[in-house]
Amino acid sequence: MVALFDPATQERAARGQASLAYETIRGDILSGRHTPGKKLKIQELAAELKVSPGAVREALSRMVPEQLVQSWDQRGFSVAPLSIADLHDLTDLRCEVETIALRRSLARGDLDWEGNVLAAAHRLRATPLPIPGELSALSANWVTAHCAFHRALVAACGSQRLLALHEQLFEQSERYRGLSIRMESKRDIIAEHQTIVELALARDADGLVDAMSAHLRATTQLIVDGARSKA
Repeated sequence: MVALFDPATQERAARGQASLAYETIRGDILSGRHTPGKKLKIQELAAELKVSPGAVREALSRMVPEQLVQSWDQRGFSVAPLSIADLHDLTDLRCEVETIALRRSLARGDLDWEGNVLAAAHRLRATPLPIPGELSALSANWVTAHCAFHRALVAACGSQRLLALHEQLFEQSERYRGLSIRMESKRDIIAEHQTIVELALARDADGLVDAMSAHLRATTQLIVDGARSKA
């Protein structure tokens, strides 16, 4: 007979709670629900998510090396702050990683890769753009499609480590890019994405790298200009 609360069952339940807490809190940080610098109170989060405090603590600890959460001795956890200096640093590094991943993907990509890029581009183009100043379910749909588009472009790079790094930098950038959704802009983001697709399918590595770097840096500049206008 199996014990009602055997250690293996309890361990699986604890892991499940920690995973739930991790996914939920992480998503709330990336979406901006938990704002930069906000103190993350373990007891409050545990009550909100209906999980144990230990599960929340484990989840927050997992996000420290991802630079989404900061841990303070004797003071708990808080959402990692955002800054213009960090944004520039993140953008520079992301451009370098994109350059490597895109060049490798273009060199290795086959017809299936091309089809996936076209499909991701079509879904993104068919998804309504976020309305400046409004965060809604429609905005979330665009964010998901946008992520899938960028992921498809580098999917053929042939390195799981490179893909993991690309994903991590992309998600960290999302915290900043979410700020750009709130701002009015004259950018033709649809045209930018279309140019990227055309260069990728033409296997124009130099042109694609230049277009992607300009695409990323345009978002960075928009956020910086917005922050300075409010200073």
